[in-house]
Amino acid sequence: MTPGKKDKKPGQFKAFIIILSIATFVFSLGFLPAIIGFLYIRIIIPFDQIWHFFLIPIFLFIGILVTIFYQILFSGLIVHLLNIKYEPGVYNYEYTNRDTLNWLIICNIYTPLRKLMGSFVIGELKYIYYRLLGMKIGENTLVGGTIMDPCLIEFGDNCTMGLFAVIYGHIHDTEHNTMFLDRVKIGNRVVIGAGAYIMPGAVIEDEVKIAAGAVVTKGQVLKKGKIYGGIPAREIIKKK
Repeated sequence: MTPGKKDKKPGQFKAFIIILSIATFVFSLGFLPAIIGFLYIRIIIPFDQIWHFFLIPIFLFIGILVTIFYQILFSGLIVHLLNIKYEPGVYNYEYTNRDTLNWLIICNIYTPLRKLMGSFVIGELKYIYYRLLGMKIGENTLVGGTIMDPCLIEFGDNCTMGLFAVIYGHIHDTEHNTMFLDRVKIGNRVVIGAGAYIMPGAVIEDEVKIAAGAVVTKGQVLKKGKIYGGIPAREIIKKK
C-alpha cells in the first residue's frame, strides 16, 4: 500500500463521520415537531372509542406536512448558520478538500428535500429555503424545475424557469477525479423553457428567452434580448 493511499483512509473516515453526523442531526431535528405533536394528541385523545381511530389518517397526513415543512426550514437554517457553501474552482474529488466536503454535505441534505419540494406544493417556503442555501433570487421570479447547486446560482428580477428545466453549478469528472464548480448568472426578465439544461459558468443576460429542451453549455454567454434554442443552444433568428 502506497503512503498516499494509507493517508487517504483516515481522511475519508473522518469526512464520512462529519457528513453522517450533520445529516443525522438535521433530519432528526426535522422530525421533532411532528413527534411532539403526536405525543400531545395522544394526551388529549385517549383513543378509547372507535371513532377516534378514524382520525388517525388525518393526523398522519398533517404529520407528514409538518415534517416536510420543518425538514426544509431547519435544514436551510443549519446550512445557513454553519455557512456550508462551496466556491467556484476545480477541486480534487477528495473528502479532505473543504469545498468538495461541503458539496457532499449539501448533497446529502439537499437532494432528498429537493425531491420532496418537487412532489409537494410548498409555495414561498421554497424561495426562503433557496436563499438560506445561498441562492440569489430577484423580485417576482418564478423558479420551477431543478436547481442542483443553489449557492452558485443567481437569478435577476421577473424571470421564469419552466418545469423540468435543470441548472447545474457542478461537473464531476470521474476520469480525472475532479470537481468543477462555477456560478450561473441569470439576468432580468429571462425566460427558461421547460426541459432546458444550463451548465456551470453560463451567463444569461437580460431579456433572453431559452427554448424548451435547449442546452446551454459550460461557460456559454447568451446575449441580451436574443432567443436561443437547440443542442448546444444557438441564437434563433426570426425570418422576416
